[in-house]
Parts: sequence; C-alpha cells; structure tokens
Amino acid sequence: MGKYASCFFSYVLHRPWIISFCLFLSLFLWIISGPSHADNAEIKEDNQSLSVPLAHVIVERFQSIPTHKTISLYGRTAPDRKTILGAQVGAQIEDILVRKGVRVKKDQPIAHLDMADLDLRLSQAKAIYSVRMKEFKAAKELRRKGLQGEVAFSQAEASLAEARASVRNAELILKNTTITAPFDGIVEHLFVEVGDFVSRGDPVAKIVVLDPLVIEVNVSERHIGQIDKGQKAEVFFINGLSIEGYVRYISSVSSSSTNTFSVEVEIPNTGTEISAGMSSEVEINLDLQPALKVSPAMLALNEAGDLGVKTVIQSEGHADSDQQVKFVPIQLVKAEDDGIWLTGLGDEVDIITVGQGFVRDGDFIHAKRK
Repeated sequence: MGKYASCFFSYVLHRPWIISFCLFLSLFLWIISGPSHADNAEIKEDNQSLSVPLAHVIVERFQSIPTHKTISLYGRTAPDRKTILGAQVGAQIEDILVRKGVRVKKDQPIAHLDMADLDLRLSQAKAIYSVRMKEFKAAKELRRKGLQGEVAFSQAEASLAEARASVRNAELILKNTTITAPFDGIVEHLFVEVGDFVSRGDPVAKIVVLDPLVIEVNVSERHIGQIDKGQKAEVFFINGLSIEGYVRYISSVSSSSTNTFSVEVEIPNTGTEISAGMSSEVEINLDLQPALKVSPAMLALNEAGDLGVKTVIQSEGHADSDQQVKFVPIQLVKAEDDGIWLTGLGDEVDIITVGQGFVRDGDFIHAKRK
C-alpha cells in the first residue's frame, strides 16, 4: 500500500497542473456555497445598525373654502369722453374765454371768432325774406281770385323758401362765431391764440371728461365667458390707491392679432384725483371654487417641474406614527399679500409646513401636527 501511495504522490508532483486544478475546484465550490447562517445574521445586524432614521416634519391641516378665482389684467386710465372742437366758419380768433385745465359747463363759450360783416348779411337776408313774404301773399291772393296762374304762385313760393333758408344760414354762421363746450368737462388743450386765422374744420380746443374714468383691458377667450356686464372689478394703482369699478362694455368680436376681447371697466373719479393715462391693474372675479390659503414657502417642484405641495398620508403596513410624503400638483387661484389661494387639494389636506425641503415624494416620515 505504501508503495502505491508513494507512486501516486510522485506522479502528482511531476504534474503541477493537477494540483492547480484541485485548488481551483475547491475555491469555486466554497464561493458558490455562500456565507454561513452566522455570516448572514452578522450582515443583517450590520445593515440594521446602518439604516437611516426617519425624518421628523411638522404638518398642518388646511380646509378649503369657496373662493373666487381672479384674473389680473393691465391697462391705462382714459377719459370717459373727449372731443376736439373745430371752427365751423373761416374767421379770425377774436377772443379766448378759458384757459387750459379749467372746468367748463355744457354750452359755455370757449372762444369768439370775428363776426366781420356777418351781422349785416343777416340783416340783408331778413330784409329779402320780408319782401319775398309779401310777394308770396300777393301771389296767393291773386290765385284765389283767378287773376294769376299756378306757375307764378309756385315761383313766389319757391322764392320765399329760398329767402327763409338764407336767413337761417346767416343765423347759423353768426351763431358759430362763438365756439361752445358740447358737455361738462375740462379744457385739456387750446390749439389757437387770439389773432390766429382758422378755416372751417381747424381745431380750436380739446375737451375731456375725467369723471368717470375708463380702463380698457384685454381678456383671453378662455375667461371671457365668465365675465358679465355690471360685474365688479377692483382697480389698483402704482401709488397704492385701490378703487372698485364695474364692467360696462364687453366686445363681441375678438382681436385678430391677439385673439383677445376688449373689456371696459368704469371707475368713479370724484374730484378728478386720478389722471388719465395712469397704469393700473384690474382684478376681476371669475367662478367660485373650493380653495385653501397657504404661504408661498410651502410650494415645491417635483422632478417633472410641476408646482405643488408636499402632503402626508398614512402609510399602509407601518406604524400609526409613520406616514408617507405625497407630492400633489396644484393650481393657483389668486395671490394676496399674506398668502396664495390654491385649488386641487380637496376639501381637507395635511401639508408639511416645516421640513418639506428635506423629504421627497414617497419618503416615510415621522409627522407632528402643529
């Protein structure tokens, strides 16, 4: 037996590849056999010791209330009415009776034109009219007696009508030498000075009405159906002043270039404290919908770039004290100085108010109510 063993070892020693093969086979069998139960228990214990503790956050419960969605529009104040008074006869400016910026009443004289010989022309037209009236009466009497034909009577009647028109025309020309205000307003601009010669149609003065004021804004086709005439609107100015107005006009045809509808908002301007041409922001209420008010600091973005808030829900299969973060996209209803109104969160929701920056959607947390 010893002889055979000695021969075997001698055979193996002269062939080292057999030793390498046996070592490789032993190592392979040890690797695939896996760690022992003791090793598994040790690894599990190490993993448990390295587990990350749950984050602690503070949540607050919010309840929605019916709130109007508002749209903010921008425009400029404009006069309610404005007109440019023009000369109706060609003449020289004889006198200007007002100054720029003064208030005028309806039919108040603004300027006088030189009458020249217009009063004499009126007297002449009246004298001719008196003669034509006598001729007409005589022709009428002769026709009644049968001493004059119908043609002569018609000629006398036409001459009388022509004379009456001449008198009326002379009276209008004489009247138009005084330029008057067509309505109550403010003299915004004077285009002439005393001594200037104006032709028919030349501008003389500009009159504007600043009470009320009108603000024209453009409303998109998505919102125009939710606005009605007479609806209230809040107007804000750059100086901090705010005034309540109402919608007085809604265009029936949209602009072909902007695809928006023109809407006019009227505001009172007692004492003309607000000038025309001022920038303004107009807020109009739309549909009533449930919304809740939160601080802008509670808003967050998800990986897709959606704006929302981080809420908490009870996690299934975990302790009652463990809850899970859920990101909920929201829609902005309106913004105020002390917060923003959101919709899309239901009637009641728990929102993370402290620690939302340290947790992500799906994380398990310890939530403490405020």
